[in-house]
Amino acid sequence: MGILNTMAHHEIATPATEAQVRALRVGDTVTLQRTLFGIRDATQIHMFDRGRSTRFDLRGHAVIHTAPNVRKVPVDARNPAGYAPVCIGTTTSDRMERFTRPLMQQYGVRMIVGKGGLREDSLRAFGELGGVYLAIVGGTAALESTWIEQIEDVDLDDLNPESLWKFRIRDFGPLLVGMDSHGASLYDEVRAQVRDRRSEVLASLGVEGARS
Repeated sequence: MGILNTMAHHEIATPATEAQVRALRVGDTVTLQRTLFGIRDATQIHMFDRGRSTRFDLRGHAVIHTAPNVRKVPVDARNPAGYAPVCIGTTTSDRMERFTRPLMQQYGVRMIVGKGGLREDSLRAFGELGGVYLAIVGGTAALESTWIEQIEDVDLDDLNPESLWKFRIRDFGPLLVGMDSHGASLYDEVRAQVRDRRSEVLASLGVEGARS
């Protein structure tokens, strides 16, 4: 039986509690409300390799792996950060694997939104510290942008577009729980299914001794 057979939907207004996050299971879906922070490679390299910090309180929050396309505009009530969103999509998470644990340990981040999944140390960190990976389908930047109401604030903006962005969001999702705090990973199951299927195909072709 696959892990997607017992799916539940959750709506979470950030910041989330540890209990809320630990209630999420791989295969569940999540819609986020209120606040989402945008972060990417350069942001985290400066935060964790070069000793910089942020004035944002990330405790209990979700971060999305992104370097958004934004437009500089005059500061006003609608655009308090001086930026308007143009297209805000998600980038591949794997190359940011090493930052999952410090994001959680040092800043209290609970949820990571990205595409393509993360690896074993992230899965262990989710279990030890109480976190999840929320997957989004690639190529949906136009749709994601409709879920972002406003760029509320920005920090580390000398790294633009890989600044640390604070987005006000509404109905951001549904996102799929791809990795949870109970040691389950959608990506591990998919890889296992692919290996099994590969073995079946090779056997049907009469290929003996092929590596799985």
